[in-house]
Formats: sequence, C-alpha cells, structure tokens
Amino acid sequence: MSSRELELANAAAELWASPEQEIGYLARLFSQTSLPYQNPGDLPVWYRRNGALTLTVQPGVHIDAHGNAKSLGYPYGTVPRLLLTWLSTEAVRTKSPELLLGESLSDFMRKLDLTPTGGKTGTITRLRGQMERLFQANLSVRIDDGDPDHQAGAKLSVASSYDLWWAKGDQPALLPSTVRLTGEFFDEVTTRPVPVDLGALRALRRSPMRLDIYAWLTHRMSYLQRQTVIPWEALRFQFGSTLKDTKQGRLQFKRDFERHLKEVLVVYRDARVEVSPAGVILRPSFTHVPYKGIRAFQRNANALENT
Repeated sequence: MSSRELELANAAAELWASPEQEIGYLARLFSQTSLPYQNPGDLPVWYRRNGALTLTVQPGVHIDAHGNAKSLGYPYGTVPRLLLTWLSTEAVRTKSPELLLGESLSDFMRKLDLTPTGGKTGTITRLRGQMERLFQANLSVRIDDGDPDHQAGAKLSVASSYDLWWAKGDQPALLPSTVRLTGEFFDEVTTRPVPVDLGALRALRRSPMRLDIYAWLTHRMSYLQRQTVIPWEALRFQFGSTLKDTKQGRLQFKRDFERHLKEVLVVYRDARVEVSPAGVILRPSFTHVPYKGIRAFQRNANALENT
C-alpha cells in the first residue's frame, strides 16, 4: 500500500469510527458541475457541461493605477471547493447572506481545515488569491433541453460584495472580514442544498476531482431510483473538459476518473458503483448523509439562531 493509499485508509477509518457525522452543505450546482482542476491560464472563458446544464466561468479583471487591465485568473483546485462548502454551510446555518469569515486568518483557515503556512507558495497566499478569484468571477448557467422554442439560464456568481482584512498568524485583524453572497447563490444553496459529510471532504481534500466525484455521487444517490449507466463521454464533459478530445485524452480521463472514483468509494462505502466499458454504472444506494442527520443539523442551526 502506497503512502497516499495508507493516508486515505486511515482517514476513512477515523470517519467510520466517528459516532456522529459533521454535516455541511454545497450548492446543488457544484454537485452537477464544477470549477477547473488546474489553472486554465489565459482562456477568455471556461466551461463544464452536464447533460443540458452548462456552467460558464469568466475571470474578474483588475485595473491598475495606469488604466491597464489584467485578468485576476480563474478559481481552481481544492481551495475554492472547500471555500464554497464552508460558505454554503454557513448560509444554511445562519440563514443570512452576510457571512463573517473569522476574526483572524488562522481561525478562518482552520474552519476550512487548512494549516496556515506563509511564503509565496504557502496556504495563506493561495487562500487569499483563490478567494478573490472566486468572489470576482462571473458564473452563469444555461439550460439547453433540445427544444428550439425554449431558453433558460441564470447568473450564479458567488459574492455581491466582500471586505477582507488580513493579519499574520493568530494576530486579530483590525476589522472582521465579511462576504455577502449574491441573492441568486444564497437562494440556490438555502432552497436546494446538497448535504455532505465534512469528514469525507477532509479525507478527500488532496484532490479536487475526488471532491467533485464525492459531491456528484452524494447528490445523485439522493434521487436515483433505478440502475443507470453514465457514458464515459458524458463524464468527460462534466469532469474533464480541459483534456483534449483525442484518443489519448479520452483514455487519460478514463484512467484518472477510475483511480479517483476508487478512492472516493473507500470513504463512501455504501455507494453501489461499478465501472464498465460503456461508462459508470450507478445503482440505488444509501445517501452518505442520512436524512436524520440533516434534520439534526437544521435543529442545531435553529437552536443557535434562537440563543
């Protein structure tokens, strides 16, 4: 067993042994589509497609003192995914679009289960950059159901405003950092939230594809009623659209997906999933977060609100 497999097995064992699940939430959109895994670079637009649903992402722009425009870049990798889960969970818990990010940088990073480290490539620098990229990005959704007489879509950018005050280490910032979610994003996550196990996310957090597969399976199993085969081509559009549409690119995606799926199933043991030449076979399974757990989370949130 490799060190990576051993680490995942130990994390999964801790998860199984835990008497209670730590429940979080994710906006349904990000269990159906997702953000880039790696930096797309200078692409003017980036997208992912899941059936009739297409998510389009455009990076924000910074104008310097000389009037020069520069792209802020795309949100990508693990950090924006953990951040989206934390923001979504807080929105469900507080029932407010105005969220407090923590009195210190370290406090907020601990909430995301990130160890604060400095330097050019440290987690502090990554978090600051990815937060601004996520909050400034323009996200939109288009629905194409094949009917030429029907058009549907929505804007689902994450933040309408934010005010971030950074301090070093555990030193409190001068003022608390806040973010206000857009009305569209707040409605999406509070009216149609997808429950996830935060312990599972911590176990899988070293790979953004693992996080995406887990969120997708968790949502899909909540309504799956019969055996369904998801073709490899559909999975490639949803999870791997940055790979080239060549024989080599398709084979590489299949290898990557199978490897990450196997690791997700170490954590989500009740998911009845099988790989076949035609695609991935899904069979009705227990959801990873039992409904009683969801109700308990909501009761705790209501109790906190009333204190």
